Amino acid sequence: MAEPRRRRSVSATFLLELLTDQLAQLDPAGGALEVVDLGGGTGGVATALAGRGHRVTVIDPSPDALASLERRTAEAGLEGRIVARQGDAADLVDVVGERSTDVVVCHRVLEVVESPADALAAMAPVLRPGGAPSLLASQRKAVVLGHALAGHVGLARRAWADRTRFDHDRLVELVVAAGFTLQASHGIGSIADHVAESVVDSEPGAYAELRALEAEISQDPAFRALAPQVHLFARVGLLTPAAVD
Repeated sequence: MAEPRRRRSVSATFLLELLTDQLAQLDPAGGALEVVDLGGGTGGVATALAGRGHRVTVIDPSPDALASLERRTAEAGLEGRIVARQGDAADLVDVVGERSTDVVVCHRVLEVVESPADALAAMAPVLRPGGAPSLLASQRKAVVLGHALAGHVGLARRAWADRTRFDHDRLVELVVAAGFTLQASHGIGSIADHVAESVVDSEPGAYAELRALEAEISQDPAFRALAPQVHLFARVGLLTPAAVD
């Protein structure tokens, strides 16, 4: 008997719903978009987006991750909607071609590449006019707070001193410097990541209530600053930015 599929965390569910709504802004008619998932690994985001009708090219340097992605794609019946390609940000134009895609998903990648600025710059040539990068990165303040609350004060101080770690404002600066126009920014996990799963499972309606609360506070500057991760959605070729606190 197949094991039941594990429910997504509140944070993961909110992020996927947020991204789905943002992609719908690119084509209000609901058409399929061409999506590149940079560093997409085993395909958690790719399979979700392909399941919603989009065509996704996953680019990742790990052959093992891509092999797992291909198995996952077959199990989900998504052959033809997901393509796996080995590479990294520097290979984007060579792999997918200029002005070939509507969205570049870059989640949990900028904090591990040698040059986040170069990675962002590499996205612009492959995006069509009006296309969008979807960026997700860990935030320094949340790392500091997590270490301190766990009693690892020395690690907290080192994390605070590590200016290579991101925060919201630095990410926004990088996005703007790369020529994109920021449309929205949301904290991910500001509340949900601090609530024990046992609480969510034991209290009726807690999952839905926590999901709603996470959405409600995600753009509050104070909560967003302490969120474990921040999600930025931008556009290329637009002159007017959205109102972002």
